[in-house]
Amino acid sequence: MKITSSAFEHQKEIPSSYTCDGQDINPPLTISDVPSEAKDLVLIVNDPDAPNKTWVHWTVWNINPDQKKIIEDSVPKEAQEGVTDFGNSGYGGPCPPSGEHRYFFKLYALDEKLDLPPRSDINQLEEAMTGHVLEKAALIGIYSR
Repeated sequence: MKITSSAFEHQKEIPSSYTCDGQDINPPLTISDVPSEAKDLVLIVNDPDAPNKTWVHWTVWNINPDQKKIIEDSVPKEAQEGVTDFGNSGYGGPCPPSGEHRYFFKLYALDEKLDLPPRSDINQLEEAMTGHVLEKAALIGIYSR
């Protein structure tokens, strides 16, 4: 399984339009080679370089496994978004206090569709995913301030 973006390459700079310094919209993402037995896709975007904890920037679940693209500034049809560490649901782009940070766009293929209420947090999402991950992939972007 793979996740890529036409906006930036793996381990390269994320354009500022996808950050708090720009439009703060999600970048376009392309999904490929999803396992045929997948029933659900989950996307978690986080920053492990944030001070004190891994900062959650976006969680999306109930993405149809046939979904090939997540268009810029959009959420896949029928998908649910969870609450981020910014305190709201939806995408919150890179916004490091200082220095260079890595942003992980992690995609998970699950063997069942999740039954979580909208605005669930990362802990609820990860608990629901436990034991159901078939495969995972990651795209890493870099952003500095």
